[in-house]
Amino acid sequence: MAKATKKQALGRGLSALLNDPSNDIKSASDKNADKVVGNIVELDITTIEVNPFQPRTSFNEESLRELASSIKELGVIQPITVRKIDFNKYQLVSGERRFRASKLIGLATIPSYIRIANDQESLEMALVENIQRQDLDPIEIALSYQRLIEEIEVTQEALSDRVGKNRSTIANYLRLLKLDPIIQTGMRDGFISMGHGRALINIDDTNEQLDIYEKILTEKLSVRETEAIVRKHKSPTQSEAPKKKIVPGFASEAKNELSHLLNSKVDVKVSASGKGQLTVAFTDKEDLQRILKLIKSEK
Repeated sequence: MAKATKKQALGRGLSALLNDPSNDIKSASDKNADKVVGNIVELDITTIEVNPFQPRTSFNEESLRELASSIKELGVIQPITVRKIDFNKYQLVSGERRFRASKLIGLATIPSYIRIANDQESLEMALVENIQRQDLDPIEIALSYQRLIEEIEVTQEALSDRVGKNRSTIANYLRLLKLDPIIQTGMRDGFISMGHGRALINIDDTNEQLDIYEKILTEKLSVRETEAIVRKHKSPTQSEAPKKKIVPGFASEAKNELSHLLNSKVDVKVSASGKGQLTVAFTDKEDLQRILKLIKSEK
């Protein structure tokens, strides 16, 4: 109990320090920065603004109410993370669900872990922490990866080290952004899974993607069933090889007779109308002259 009281008193002391204009801390090198940065402080909830870099764009209201109920009973167990952007003004880096739930029940203050970061650092902290710790939908994760790559200017390989994910995993998420926006929305709303989405990526034409997407919804297809449809679509059952044309008996007899007579390979082709061709093979000039002599001798 004494420990808790001491911790709470410390929080109030830091809050007083932050509210003193003469001690406005703007960088890690400022006086008293070491007493604030990296510490947990009870901040006035009205001094905190949401993070524009937050990758999560939708919050389940029922889930928020449940969290609010838990906070009302137990308090905010895990502090939010904020960055100091001005005197007595902070921006949320992570913990927006806790922040929203606390506001929902009218909390005046919220325990906050204070950081000093520029916009780029704030973006990276928010995206990386959310990817690692929040239950984002696949499209939100993909968008977070894309923003990190484009705005922080990191490669997929470097990103895999920062977020602790395999490069192939990151690549699979990023590929989801090639899906038609309607399908992306369906994934975000939980109508289809990431597995469905990964199967649909293999269809290049978006109209065809949508056709299969509608089939998934109407027939409640599993991921495996979807993959089978995509495979069939990509490699449709090839029409049976043209049946070998049956050579009419008279032509076949003539072929065999001529081949025997000339002692050479003979091919015959006959159209449906009965017209045809005989082809006599020869190996060289002398062989051709031999065949011509045989033909002339039969006149």
